[in-house]
Amino acid sequence: MSTVNTTNSENTTDSAAAARHERFGKLPERVPYQDMVEVKPTSPKESARDAYDPEGSWMSFSCLAADLGL
Repeated sequence: MSTVNTTNSENTTDSAAAARHERFGKLPERVPYQDMVEVKPTSPKESARDAYDPEGSWMSFSCLAADLGL
């Protein structure tokens, strides 16, 4: 009796595998790395934007005491 159960489970597994293969077929081909990456030139540096401004630097920080006027 154990051989009947083994054969039945093999048939079930084979039929399930066949159904999956029929439904999904094979995996798509791999996409090469060169096709996944896009290279763009960078913008030139803007010295005015990157320069340190000690007078205006306080505006870029968030401070609860400053917000409350303390």
